[in-house]
Amino acid sequence: MQFRHEIKHEISNLDVLVLRQRLRAVMVPDSHAKNGQYAVRSLYFDTLEDKALREKLDGTNIREKYRIRLYNNDPSVIHLERKFKRGGLGYKESTTLTLKQAQLIANGDIHWMTTSTDKVILGFYSRIRNEGLMAKVIVDYTREPFVFSPSNVRVTLDYNIRTALFCTDFLNPHCTTIPVSDSPCILEVKWDNFLPDVIRDMVQLGDRHNTAYSKYAACRMYD
Repeated sequence: MQFRHEIKHEISNLDVLVLRQRLRAVMVPDSHAKNGQYAVRSLYFDTLEDKALREKLDGTNIREKYRIRLYNNDPSVIHLERKFKRGGLGYKESTTLTLKQAQLIANGDIHWMTTSTDKVILGFYSRIRNEGLMAKVIVDYTREPFVFSPSNVRVTLDYNIRTALFCTDFLNPHCTTIPVSDSPCILEVKWDNFLPDVIRDMVQLGDRHNTAYSKYAACRMYD
């Protein structure tokens, strides 16, 4: 299990402009970005008692959550992801779903999972059966991703956070989304063993501090 260091800052639109220029000088855009960015859509799952949400709001040190994610509204590649957090470290397991499998999950049909040999799917199935995981909310946003090979550094600028109203059919292009009120832009920095000084210096923004801002928690306010 390879944990990665993760830090997150709430930043302004002006900060995004400044960082974009800095990062382009040293880092390269992620290969999946189109014109330097892509749209992210995630469907998050939680228990009936909102365990993942409560743990996030309470600042619980060890947390886990599941989501289904696609990029640029392209259903040809859909990911089921398990995110595991321990303090400032994060670990992600991911597997690819077919369009049919993703739609079945969105519809609440999980019986097909029992025949899978994929550990992420089987783990998800176990949480659904034992903890009652269910689709809770859609989270949309725009991401500008930058990568730096030494120490596998990834820096992202996220903004335009939106959420769906009373809709969890994340494959439906007509599912209405609205902007999340007062949502900031988010700077995220992730790396393996060390953060090179050149990157550390570039992402310094004066009095900005680490934040516990959660797109999932912010979007759940509209339930």
